[in-house]
Amino acid sequence: MRCSMAQARLSGQAPIRTGVDTRAQAPSESLAGADALPGDLLMTLRLLALPLIAVLAACQNPADEGGAGVTEETLPKAVIETDMGEIRIVLHAGKAPVSVANFLAHVEAGTFEGGSFYRVVRDDNDRPDIENPMNLIQGGWGFEGLPEAQGIAHESTDMTGLSHVRGAVSMGRYDVGTATTEFFIMLNDTPGLDAGPDGRNPGDEAGYAVFGQVVEGIEIAEAIMNGAAGGHEGAPEGFAHQFLTEPVTIRSIRRVR
Repeated sequence: MRCSMAQARLSGQAPIRTGVDTRAQAPSESLAGADALPGDLLMTLRLLALPLIAVLAACQNPADEGGAGVTEETLPKAVIETDMGEIRIVLHAGKAPVSVANFLAHVEAGTFEGGSFYRVVRDDNDRPDIENPMNLIQGGWGFEGLPEAQGIAHESTDMTGLSHVRGAVSMGRYDVGTATTEFFIMLNDTPGLDAGPDGRNPGDEAGYAVFGQVVEGIEIAEAIMNGAAGGHEGAPEGFAHQFLTEPVTIRSIRRVR
């Protein structure tokens, strides 16, 4: 991956959702002297710092995935620590550099600390018109997020060669270019979320941006998906049946390589 390309592509865009959803958020890392700053100023500084952090994160792994000597062992990895256990993921920095850099920037900023997995989609609550239901858990800072957070360029599956297979980690969004902090983990193969004319959402052939893969802890994701859903106060209209009654807290996400 070329850092100059990452800088150009990170300079101006937004978050995702999928039938999967996502939203923008404010980073919650502590900057030097942060406790002494007014809340509004601190939030502004954190948001302004994210593009720079993302570029630096992208530049830490310049090799193109699939090139000589690039293996799963050399790719960046992260651990998602939840109240139900840990999920370890590998990040496809060579194939999806913008999405990975954005994710790692939010990891470094502490955006996800205190966030949650709040939405689950499975056989019993997916759209009734869908022949092959998707199984997934969605999390991040929150369904709505902060509109001030900057979205990122969309890396479609036809660009990356990745797919929404079981264990894939992908960005949530509304429109293309609106992905920020929300992500989802697949618990079954759902090619309808890939780019192409046969997608789940009529009129949207861009699909969703896969950027990682679960390598350990898939059983934790399964347990989260099977939690009680429905009746959660404050759930967005039309999604209440997919919102966990008790969201599973994300204690932290940390980079381990």
